[in-house]
Amino acid sequence: MMMKLNTDIKYVKGVGGKRAELLNRLDVRTVGDLLYFFPRAYEDWSKITKIRDAVQGETCCVKAFVDRKPTAKMIRKGMILYKTDVTDGTAVMQITIFNSEYAASKLREGEEFLFFGKVSGGFITKEMSAPLIEKAEGGERIRPVYRQTEGLSSAVIEKLVRSAYEAAQDELTERLSDSLCEKYVLCGVRDAIWNIHFPQNADMLGHARRRLVFEELLILRLGLTGLKNKSRATTELMLKKDYSEEFFGSLPFNPTNAQRKATAQAVKDMSGAVSMNRLLQGDVGSGKTAVAAALVYSAAKNGMQSAVMAPTEVLAAQHCKTMEAFFCGTDVSFMLMTGSTKAAEKRDIKGRLESGEIDLIIGTHALIQDDVRFKNLGFVVTDEQHRFGVRQRAILGCKGENPHTLVMSATPIPRTLALMIYGDLDISVLDELPPGRTPVKTFAITGDKRVRVYNYIKKHLDQGLQGYIVCPLVEEGETELAAAQEYAQGLSAGAFMGYRVGLLHGRMKGADKERVMSDFAAGAIQLLVSTTVIEVGVDVANAVIMLIENAERFGLSQLHQLRGRIGRGKDASTCILLSDAQNAEAKRRLEIMTQTTDGFKIADEDLKLRGPGDFFGSRQHGLPELKIADMLDDSQILREAADAAKGVIEGDPALSMPENAGLKRAVNALFAASPQGSGVRN
Repeated sequence: MMMKLNTDIKYVKGVGGKRAELLNRLDVRTVGDLLYFFPRAYEDWSKITKIRDAVQGETCCVKAFVDRKPTAKMIRKGMILYKTDVTDGTAVMQITIFNSEYAASKLREGEEFLFFGKVSGGFITKEMSAPLIEKAEGGERIRPVYRQTEGLSSAVIEKLVRSAYEAAQDELTERLSDSLCEKYVLCGVRDAIWNIHFPQNADMLGHARRRLVFEELLILRLGLTGLKNKSRATTELMLKKDYSEEFFGSLPFNPTNAQRKATAQAVKDMSGAVSMNRLLQGDVGSGKTAVAAALVYSAAKNGMQSAVMAPTEVLAAQHCKTMEAFFCGTDVSFMLMTGSTKAAEKRDIKGRLESGEIDLIIGTHALIQDDVRFKNLGFVVTDEQHRFGVRQRAILGCKGENPHTLVMSATPIPRTLALMIYGDLDISVLDELPPGRTPVKTFAITGDKRVRVYNYIKKHLDQGLQGYIVCPLVEEGETELAAAQEYAQGLSAGAFMGYRVGLLHGRMKGADKERVMSDFAAGAIQLLVSTTVIEVGVDVANAVIMLIENAERFGLSQLHQLRGRIGRGKDASTCILLSDAQNAEAKRRLEIMTQTTDGFKIADEDLKLRGPGDFFGSRQHGLPELKIADMLDDSQILREAADAAKGVIEGDPALSMPENAGLKRAVNALFAASPQGSGVRN
């Protein structure tokens, strides 16, 4: 019986109710979900290794005859070993099976099997413990390895995928036109789905994967292009005059060429009849806020209101202080509104926003509440956008009539990853630091030098300077929070007795965070013990030294963000990474940090070490998860898919031609949950 792709998974042969529940845990709910549940790896049983050539410590596949029936030996209660010898004519290998009478009983004397596993043993004897075993006939193939859940093995999933394909292969209709397949040398969808699960050889697996990666990236690019075009609806909110140079002239410093260029790009966008949608990407301290302020100033002079949304109250408060310095002596009015703003004050701010008295509102998620209304919102800025995502950015944008949008990120992102994550935006890059910024010297040390480090920190504090000690609390639970409090108290009563030690963490109320940061900025706190809440935005020029405890627990980009909190003044600054980790990857991360302060180089290395899925610590909010494409390995296919998407859109903007009907359905399905709606509509 043929099945539709949207048929409930429980109706596939071999599934049923219980297995359907297990598959649901893997986000497999329909026949289509199962067919597109791609293997996470493969075992190559097609390459047979002779026993005499098997290398100790390496995994291989051996094809051999069973010499004798396995013998059982109980080594302790509940543990039985089954042993036998196998041979392929070149040598003998001992096979050991643990606690599985069923597996041992299959090994009949004189029959030929495939044994897949790691080879061990001495110089003369060779052994394989707990190998995977299959009958030799028909077993020489590349086997898929699937992501599993308890009660559902990879082998079982493999059988279920085979059943699903047999039942629904006719429903796998082409999404790509013949011309696309021909131009980019792509196999058909049915061949691709079959060979991604059951490849006959490595070449066929490669062709299948290329087709599916290309299709996935093409659909995503088309969807993001649709969002970009949709967000660029015509707008009446145009800058009639550019006041950015007037703003820059009021500053006590000269902006960099990169700042001027980024501002000019944005002003050009905002002067047109189509709303701007631009990413401002720059390293820590590159001056993104000054660019945003120049645009806010021009917007205000042109009668438009602006909103700046930050992910944390600390960062929002920091922006407010920065804007206060920028707009001192001008007639630009601004206010701060966060979750901890008192109710009466919020009501007052909301009323003044709606009446148009406020030119600029700075805040957190509080800005996207339903009762926040503007008289003439023309410019929206979201900072550290990867912490918000497409959905929240869209909600804020909907409070105006197609306002211009600028998103800022101090997390340098490799170009290929930026194309996907920010594919609905144009990109401006601040690739130079303002003059006077001193590069931060970075050292990696082990715990046995802790006393020396403490003394080094005290030396700076004694000179009237300030510093940070960062605790690696990624998830600030009650136990970990108590540990941070205990650590800070221990420093106050021990190594830093007599010094003014403060504590800042994510579970503090907004007002308390603000008080601690104000005290630190004013010099009332000399040494601030903090969790990663300081990762973005806290700016104290007098802070020149930072110790990061257990530095191996942070990703490279996060370490770089933390380091960016010092070196913001004229004094030389030092970042010390303390770690006793011995694993190679952790050592490599710390070594990179000591070698460069270039955020983009660090981002590239971080992407190589951790991969795009973990680049931000969690999956990018608001964007579909990639099922098969890899941003590093597939960068060439990404470029081809972007080229193909451009050609498709140019020839058929609404995807209304018959040959693009499959693409249109796929794009709309992919973005159905987005607040903007589907990527492409008629």
